[in-house]
Amino acid sequence: MAERIKMNVPLVEMDGDEMTRIIWKMIKDKLLEPYIELKTEYYDLGLEKRDETNDQITTDAALAVKKYGVGVKCATITPNADRVKEYNLKSMWKSPNGTIRAILDGTVFRAPIILDSIKPFVKNWTKPITVARHAYGDVYRDVEYRVEGPGKVELVFTAENGEVTKQTIHEFKGPGVVLGMHNLDKSIESFARSCFNYALDQKEDLWFASKDTISKTYDHRFKDIFQEIFDNEYKTKFEEAGITYLYTLIDDAVARVIRSEGGMIWACKNYDGDVMSDMVATAFGSLAMMTSVLVSPEGYYEYEAAHGTVQRHYYQHLEGKATSTNSMATLFAWTGALRKRGELDGIGALVDFSDKLEAASLRTIEEGVMTKDLAPLSEVSNKQIVNTEEFLNEVKKRLEEVL
Repeated sequence: MAERIKMNVPLVEMDGDEMTRIIWKMIKDKLLEPYIELKTEYYDLGLEKRDETNDQITTDAALAVKKYGVGVKCATITPNADRVKEYNLKSMWKSPNGTIRAILDGTVFRAPIILDSIKPFVKNWTKPITVARHAYGDVYRDVEYRVEGPGKVELVFTAENGEVTKQTIHEFKGPGVVLGMHNLDKSIESFARSCFNYALDQKEDLWFASKDTISKTYDHRFKDIFQEIFDNEYKTKFEEAGITYLYTLIDDAVARVIRSEGGMIWACKNYDGDVMSDMVATAFGSLAMMTSVLVSPEGYYEYEAAHGTVQRHYYQHLEGKATSTNSMATLFAWTGALRKRGELDGIGALVDFSDKLEAASLRTIEEGVMTKDLAPLSEVSNKQIVNTEEFLNEVKKRLEEVL
């Protein structure tokens, strides 16, 4: 057995919930620790631990990513009312991803994992589509209120000098709900620059879409900031690179994307990006076949799976049944983080290992060995449907061949 690859600086490792937590451990045991002296600073972001620490552990993990520069995160539960009961929680804790993204103030870039044997549902998509999702504010940092009866809801701004500005949101005649959202010019500027830089890096056109015709102040601010930064800092660079920047309304963008051949970076506000990245992933094949990386303007990177905790499979797993859960997105979160750690620390062996592990996992599927979700989509003639553990064993077999 060859000597294990040594790491100098730790990765921030954020464990998660349910089936993805099981897969997380399998990947480490089978595909990482036999080959790498894994150096991680570990944070358990499982729901029980978040509840126990009043969610402080999520903040601590995000601050650790700032310290070390690279993190890798397992999928986590964002609790709803049912989960509060199920886990007997003290509070309906906020989305861990929302908390981490707010602290790192980055942009989430999500791109499908492409296979020759799986054709997109949109037949004209011949190139991958990357969704760039703003990772701060909007509904993920909102304030909500349940209106129980008649009354007036106002938007009040008190300036530092004490000056007060008021606007009536709505005069309620009966019960309802109200929502307060915010964003920051600084965060929108970071988002715009991240997107322009990523487009130049990838040599791909950038599209940005919002709904400024309806949201004439909030969404219009996004549109204006993108345009100002593009005109002042990026226009010439884009011309030299032979790529373009396009602003359009979100509904128009959806129609254009569906009709396109792909190959662009589609920048979206926080919630739009949440929804559209799922649509793009599913149309390319599977939500479990989507890479996701949060890139902050300071150069911090946080890699994660773009899907949830696979609750249904977890309950089957608890009953002792083997599940055929797709582990590709979680695997690519690890390879992305290890590759970035290798690049930053000048460890070529770590970069090379990450490339080989990704190639081995893609080869496994192309050779017909796959989890249940991919079987109906794959055009391979002889398919072998395997459970999660068997799939990782098959990847390991092919990885051994190239190491």
